[in-house]
Amino acid sequence: MINEEANEITEQQGGNPQEEIEATSAQVLELADTTDADTTEAQTVDYSTFQKKDFVELLTKLLADVKEQPSVGSFRKSEDVLKEVRPLFEQIKSAERSQALTKFKEANEGSEEGFEFKFDELVEQFDKLFKALKEERSKYFNSIEKERDKNFSLKTELLNRLRAIVEGEDNSDPMHIKAGFSEFKKIQDEWKAAGNINSPHNNTLWQTYHALVDRFYSNRSIYFELLELDRKRNLQQKIELCSKIEKIAEAAKTEIVTGKILDEAVAAFEEYKHIGPAPKEENELIWQRVKDALDIIYGKRREQLETQKAESEQVFALKASIAELVETFASFSTESIAEWNERTKALLALQDQWNNVKGFMPKEKGKELSDKFWGNIKLFFKNKGEFFRQLEGKREENLKAKLAIIEQVETLLSSGEDSQDATNEVIQLQKAFREIGHVPEKDKDAIYERFKKACDGFFDAKRAKNQNIEKEFEANLAKKVALCEQIEAEAVEGAETAKLAEFKALWAGIGFVPKKDMQAIGKRYITAINKYVSAMGKLSGKEREQLALQTEVDILKSRGDFSPKDLGRKENDIRRKIQQVENDIALYKNNLEFFAKSKNADKLRLDVEAKIKKAEQELAHFKHQLKVIREADR
Repeated sequence: MINEEANEITEQQGGNPQEEIEATSAQVLELADTTDADTTEAQTVDYSTFQKKDFVELLTKLLADVKEQPSVGSFRKSEDVLKEVRPLFEQIKSAERSQALTKFKEANEGSEEGFEFKFDELVEQFDKLFKALKEERSKYFNSIEKERDKNFSLKTELLNRLRAIVEGEDNSDPMHIKAGFSEFKKIQDEWKAAGNINSPHNNTLWQTYHALVDRFYSNRSIYFELLELDRKRNLQQKIELCSKIEKIAEAAKTEIVTGKILDEAVAAFEEYKHIGPAPKEENELIWQRVKDALDIIYGKRREQLETQKAESEQVFALKASIAELVETFASFSTESIAEWNERTKALLALQDQWNNVKGFMPKEKGKELSDKFWGNIKLFFKNKGEFFRQLEGKREENLKAKLAIIEQVETLLSSGEDSQDATNEVIQLQKAFREIGHVPEKDKDAIYERFKKACDGFFDAKRAKNQNIEKEFEANLAKKVALCEQIEAEAVEGAETAKLAEFKALWAGIGFVPKKDMQAIGKRYITAINKYVSAMGKLSGKEREQLALQTEVDILKSRGDFSPKDLGRKENDIRRKIQQVENDIALYKNNLEFFAKSKNADKLRLDVEAKIKKAEQELAHFKHQLKVIREADR
């Protein structure tokens, strides 16, 4: 019945501006929804860094907001936030429970039996706030639904009452007409007070209402003058609202269309819709002005949205390039503290670059990219924390090892032993101490000072005890220098074998000299003996060589660090050197034959001959050393 009446009026009048009003109304609601969505997107926050306290404060504020200003937009915003933060909060709860379970298992030999875990007060607050937000939302939308059903029923009843007036009116009875008009105005007021209905039937209700209103006025020829007056008054109200909307449209040409400005335009347009009909010609003109002004406002709004979309894509592209660099940090691993610190600085620099890129990203893509970016950063620092946790454990082991070494040195110090074996043991302990890695930072200085004090105490005691020995060594050095001077002075023609034996006996009878002078005085003695042997004219060359060799052997055996085992290692080392030099000589001689056949190779040939001569001298030296070692090993 409602649709039939609307169609009938539309056919009679050839169109109705109210249909355009309803189409524009749908556009307003659509853009209002877009504005809510944009506002929600503009307030996107990275919750990945939030702690439990931050989440509780966030939900407390959301609950206060929706209670203070309940609206579809505010509840939509709260629902989006809940969808985003609930998984993050559950991750924190899961991590806490897993950590508690791990500690429980470590303390109970890997068993979970008897494990109980109770979340703290913040978790309980979060769950209560979450439930309260859900209840507020449910209460709000239930009330909207009830209000929608109530308004729909009320408007349906009003249409039935209006239809009864239109169809049952007796135009011949003035009293009836007057009573009908009074009832009609009452229905108009009640219809306006009933508000709008977000329902598929809304447009049909409006069409039916205006059709019945037009029929009511058409059926009352005696009230034409009153109707005309009412329409003029409606026209004046529409002109005022139109001017208000045009003023907003003019400002929109040069200013940003904010949510507040758009709300003002929507409110003015909603009021315009509820004003009754104006004179037809003026009504169409004023409606066209309203439509043009709204087109400017929403056109500017769409341009802004497109610009924001392009800017958000640029922001997304920049942040995606940074996130790609950060991705490599998630799998980073090293055993070097310096490298961990270096990579941390680089990562923090990238994080600063990310934060310095201002603006919003597309909602879905941006959230996914942001989650990935912060997830990789968290994974890096998790791996770093695990590395330092293991490192700290190793340092504790190093501390125990160093303490054991210190105790050994302190034991040697307290025993008062200063033998060479004890000294060698302390030296080996010093080497072992240095080879052990780092200890915890808080113990580093104390442990080093304790070790240094023990070692210094040992060697200071040894030095104090050996001061007299050092003086004796200096005296022995003076004796050996004097003996060398005597041998050098008597190395003249007619030198005797008996005298040589006497010199050797004197040398052997003199004790040790300072270690720093041992090699120099030994060489001087050998040189002096060789000079004396050369002055013994009755000896053959072989006998002189044997005497010189024996002298070197005597010197070697007189050294305090003489050891047959050491001689064996030295002999093997000299044999390797002899082999290497012999190989080099063979190679040089082979090259020399090649150069002999080449023209313009004189310089190269001379260089090779010089290398051969030098190698042969080295070979003779090594062979002489080998003889001395063999003789000493007999």
